[in-house]
Amino acid sequence: MNTWRNASIAVAAAALLTLTTACGQEQGDASPRGQAVGNAAPAQQPADSGYGSAGGGYGSEADTDAAEPKEAGQLAVQESKKLGKVLTDSEGFTLYRFDKDTANPPKPTCDGACAATWPVVSSGNATAAAGTGPELLGEVTRADGTSQLTVDGWPMYRYAKDTAPGQVNGQGVGGTWFASAPDGKKAAKNADGAGVSEPADPAGLSVRNDPELGDIVVDGRGMTVYRFTKDSAWPMKTACTGDCLKKWPVVAPMAKKAVDGVTTKGFVTFDRPDGVKQQTIDCWPIYTFAGDAKPGDTNGQGVGGTWYAVSPDSELVGASR
Repeated sequence: MNTWRNASIAVAAAALLTLTTACGQEQGDASPRGQAVGNAAPAQQPADSGYGSAGGGYGSEADTDAAEPKEAGQLAVQESKKLGKVLTDSEGFTLYRFDKDTANPPKPTCDGACAATWPVVSSGNATAAAGTGPELLGEVTRADGTSQLTVDGWPMYRYAKDTAPGQVNGQGVGGTWFASAPDGKKAAKNADGAGVSEPADPAGLSVRNDPELGDIVVDGRGMTVYRFTKDSAWPMKTACTGDCLKKWPVVAPMAKKAVDGVTTKGFVTFDRPDGVKQQTIDCWPIYTFAGDAKPGDTNGQGVGGTWYAVSPDSELVGASR
């Protein structure tokens, strides 16, 4: 009896230890249910850079004011090995749609700095692609008075980082931007070749040597990755909610194979209480900063004494111990 009792105690203790340390160890694709601990908007924020209204624009070296919208001309359909049928303009450049827009009624939400990265497609001189109904095409008047092309109600954009016809570099950016299928749905391959919703492409994490901060983690676009000292890893909690996320967008979940030089310890998806899915390293939720306009920027470093760049082993860079 004593032997059985001692064994039971040992098993229970081991189970408790596993529970309390699991988030700091390898979890595969585990998805812990997290907690919010308040809308802790960071202090000492710079002026709004145009990200708050759009949410999905990540900035570019372009000026904040978007250029005059360019006409689409004769639309066409290209076959992408990865995505199936993709809608393009007359020059073969991919057209995109934004999840934070609406189709019924049509309403674009990407402007300012966002529209510099995602140039608006003008409705002027647009002609339906062969094999598609002209009734799918429409237009919506933007806040600045310009007219934007819609496909089945969805406002259309190009992507500034598509530098040649046929590129789809904007697919899955921020988990909110997707190439458009000919019918206005999200382009993706299935058995029928029809457009269906597709998860975002893996964002990727790698290491950049910053001249001031040393080795720091960057995402697939080269943007600096940050941690928030008011978050916690175990139990996994977030203190950045609501308006805070407009300044500090979450890093979307990704596959481990998309990681180069960064620890994959505690590399799990955080199911936030607000329904957003967020990548973690060593169980710490990670973010980018809307105030970083281009790769190499570290404007979020030390903001409010609570936001810091992340080292490849998930430590805070430059924070006082």
